[in-house]
Amino acid sequence: MDISVIVPLYNEEESLPELFAWIDRVMTAHKFSYEVIFVNDGSTDRSWDVIESLQQKSGNVKGIKFRRNYGKSPALFCGFERAQGNVVITMDADLQDSPDEIPDLYKMITVDGFDLVSGYKQKRYDPLSKTIPTKLFNATARRVSGIHNLHDFNCGLKAYRKDVIKNIEVYGEMHRYIPYLAKNAGFTKIGEKVVHHQARKYGKTKFGLDRFVNGYLDLISLWFLSRFGLKPMHIFGLTGTLMFMLGFLAVILVGGTKLYHLVNGLPYRLVTDNPWFYIALTTMILGSQFFLAGFLGELISRNSQERNKYLIEKEI
Repeated sequence: MDISVIVPLYNEEESLPELFAWIDRVMTAHKFSYEVIFVNDGSTDRSWDVIESLQQKSGNVKGIKFRRNYGKSPALFCGFERAQGNVVITMDADLQDSPDEIPDLYKMITVDGFDLVSGYKQKRYDPLSKTIPTKLFNATARRVSGIHNLHDFNCGLKAYRKDVIKNIEVYGEMHRYIPYLAKNAGFTKIGEKVVHHQARKYGKTKFGLDRFVNGYLDLISLWFLSRFGLKPMHIFGLTGTLMFMLGFLAVILVGGTKLYHLVNGLPYRLVTDNPWFYIALTTMILGSQFFLAGFLGELISRNSQERNKYLIEKEI
């Protein structure tokens, strides 16, 4: 099969028939063999009835129905598991992503050799309250991930080589960082294509401003896991050792100062009256706790099934 199109959706009953007709028209014109996997993320409207109706009319339609709303990442994960196409396309169900982009995205994967191609909605039909935070978010994501050629990490319209989606795990709200997940898995040929962004025709947006806060928190988590996920002792052990040594040296300095005053008959005060003693002691305790956290992290990591999971590209 040439292409799998995965469409996560939540309350999009009005747009689904038009979206599938558009996808089918593009696929037929270019003679692609394809499947469309609609993932109904706990919709409360008639979205699932529409999907069932489309499936009865076309054998190219598949559907997954969640019992409740779990989010976009679980929807994509389930779609990725079931996708059979050599190239996998993801797009939103609200008709803001154009299926006319599919042939060019397919060519960039199969001919140009990209592992992943992300859409870039250069001209957006969104209010400033959404576009300005999006620009700040993407600038931060480029900086942290090291993928400097992407301008729109959160664009729903993306194309993947099949190997990519079968070797990454999208969980929580990590759908924003699939290019970063792919890079961490060794798929470094990541490209971008300027795509057409259409104004929303039906319904309303399902995302609020809280997604930007959650997005930054997820980015920090992903950066930390990619750097220290399999070697927690490198960060916690080093930090703990440095803190303990600084605290220990401070205690020696406080004690040495008192001893100097005693030997030379100078006035002195009790060590316990010196605030630096408590600061040093607290630093030593925190350092020990950091070191133990790293040690426990290493024990957990050593028993993890993911510890020696490496992606082999070729073997002879």
